[in-house]
Amino acid sequence: MFDSLSGKFSEVFERLRRRGSLSEADVTEALRDIRVALLDADVALPVVKDFINDVRVKAVGAEVLRSVSPGQMVVKIVNDALVAALGGVAVPINLLAPAPIPILMVGLQGSGKTTTSGKLALRLKTRERKKVLLASLDTQRPAAQLQLEQLAQRAEVVSLPIIAGQTPLQIAQRAMDTARREVYDVVILDTAGRLSIDMALMEEVKAIRRAVNPVETLLVVDAMTGQDAVATATAFNEALGISGIVMTRLDGDSRGGAALSMRAVTGAPIKLVGLGEKLDALDNFDPERVAGRILGMGDIVGLVERAAENIDQAEAEKLAKRMAKGKFDLEDYANQLKQIAKMGSMSGILGMLPGVGKIKKQIEDANLDTTMFKRQAAIIGSMTKAERKNPDLLKASRKKRIAAGSGTSVQDVNKLLKQFDDMSTMMKRMNKMGGQAAMMQQMQAAMNQKGGAPMFRGRR
Repeated sequence: MFDSLSGKFSEVFERLRRRGSLSEADVTEALRDIRVALLDADVALPVVKDFINDVRVKAVGAEVLRSVSPGQMVVKIVNDALVAALGGVAVPINLLAPAPIPILMVGLQGSGKTTTSGKLALRLKTRERKKVLLASLDTQRPAAQLQLEQLAQRAEVVSLPIIAGQTPLQIAQRAMDTARREVYDVVILDTAGRLSIDMALMEEVKAIRRAVNPVETLLVVDAMTGQDAVATATAFNEALGISGIVMTRLDGDSRGGAALSMRAVTGAPIKLVGLGEKLDALDNFDPERVAGRILGMGDIVGLVERAAENIDQAEAEKLAKRMAKGKFDLEDYANQLKQIAKMGSMSGILGMLPGVGKIKKQIEDANLDTTMFKRQAAIIGSMTKAERKNPDLLKASRKKRIAAGSGTSVQDVNKLLKQFDDMSTMMKRMNKMGGQAAMMQQMQAAMNQKGGAPMFRGRR
């Protein structure tokens, strides 16, 4: 996500930081490079012009050029400009309305609208504790209604029963009647898409919108389509007056131009982003955090939230106590691998850490992914209980048996044991430095000062 832009920005800022003082010419040169980087990232030209002008006015001021660390001041100015371009503040889904709250999902065919409807239903059910009804109004695409029904089953929410022959408007009215009668909190209405914007599509959605008066009209766009996504958003906004945007496949968009252009061009905030195929891979869009990731500052708050949602707190506390006592075996290591794997790909997790952008290439070359965790879990699963408790028992013959049982090689077994050894050594050093609990307390204190989320909290 934003890899291309982040890499180019890092190069520019590295040059600025190396200089003790900056002249107006230095800032102008840096802005020229930033402008090229934004255009290469497929950011809309009017947005680039406004962005560069905004930064230039602030960056060439005397208080910046004469400051103790002018390079760092320019980074802050660019960060603030990025936050503003991305929308300024996070805008959540509006749930402050009488139930049942209608949410209208619109967009072109292939944007991920139906999948996003299922993801949103799961999110509202688990995070907001809402009773959600899913309804497919897509009578155009074959099996679209069946697809949403299956997504509802996976999300463990109710989908409106399919009645053949009904028009999208009739389905929408039946969904709202059902929601009122059966006391649902939210109704998600998944409208039909088209391969391109046409009058028939717009008129159909307008009629549905008039009938249900949605609290939210969310446009789902594919981030990978770049400026086509911006054009789509502009057309829908002019025709319908969308209240927010959901960007899908943002994790696969290395440029990020659509995200940077969307708010400025349409005036509508990006509210949610899809970051994977899994049903729970839907996150809030936070301009400050996104700007931080673009500039290589990471997203620690996002990382902590992801950990809190995916890691079993009781299991983590149990493991922490064992580690504090110096007890850490391969069984514990396997449990830790399972917990980490729940959080997604390693490159995605590491990308949320400050400064990791500089070693992005090394991370990619290391091929850190969840398949590595599965392979290592299989190796540990092929060991006896005694071997997991005492890795010193693992001599050549045992390693061959384990490799054969797990479908791996002896080299893979040795690699795992080396990693386990390194981790054990690191844990011992941490204990000597005051223990894991002290480290966690320091991290929690830092989070609280930034107004972040708690380090550990119950599942939502």
